[in-house]
Amino acid sequence: ERLAPASVTKGMTLLLIMEAIDSGKISWQDTVTASEAAAAKGGSQVYLKVGETMSVEEMVKSITVSSANDCACAMAEYIAGSEAGFVEKMNAKAKELGMEDTNFVNCTGLDDEPSAAEDTDGHLTTAYDIALMSRELITSYPKIRDYCLIWMEDITHTTQKGTSVFGLSNTNKLVRFYEGTTGLKTGYTSAAGHCLSASALRDGLELVAVVLHCPSSTDRFQSAKALLDYGFANYALVPVQEGETLSPVPVVLGQSETVQPVASGEEQLLIDKGLRQSVTRTV
Repeated sequence: ERLAPASVTKGMTLLLIMEAIDSGKISWQDTVTASEAAAAKGGSQVYLKVGETMSVEEMVKSITVSSANDCACAMAEYIAGSEAGFVEKMNAKAKELGMEDTNFVNCTGLDDEPSAAEDTDGHLTTAYDIALMSRELITSYPKIRDYCLIWMEDITHTTQKGTSVFGLSNTNKLVRFYEGTTGLKTGYTSAAGHCLSASALRDGLELVAVVLHCPSSTDRFQSAKALLDYGFANYALVPVQEGETLSPVPVVLGQSETVQPVASGEEQLLIDKGLRQSVTRTV
């Protein structure tokens, strides 16, 4: 079902930021200046002033931990020149990932902005599409977990008036209250309801649970926990090869009588936990 994702949108914003860092287009230490448009964003924010500068790393931290709309906009402008240009990149990436039911109109998920009202396709996605986006973010850029797992931390505002400290507090309460949590992103607007893309890792298995349009914040965390509990209770990863030595292969007219093959990697398969005891392997 196509629904408004609120700030879970920023999963795509963060994906493109991480991609830009990884490609060398920008770096963690780059200084980003807040424009008038960025400073004017409503909703969750760290209250950037026009002309204020902050490092890319502090911006990413603010977006991930506190869902800062002003930082998301500043980063979008820094990477693509304008928020509209960045949104084009967001939609192109969505297509590339197979997110067939997604249309982004801004980088924040604010659905009361003029851009959201003007676009006839709306700012909409599905839980499935968000799961695809979330999986791409955590598997391609595992460093994002370092920021997702910050519970509370201070950032420093530096303006012409001097410096001041602003406290970030993680909007994802699973970070503290669900074992194995690795991320990822919360969202809320009155139209979208309470949204969450939650990821967690146990016994080598990492799962993503997405819930949209929940009636309360408590409900979104409970619903995501129920989905993750179900996944961990019912599924497991088993190694395809369990350390057995492969037989040497005879060599005809070679410098050695045999060559010793080795497995190419630690391949694992996802199976129903109930079948784990009946797995057999044939080499």
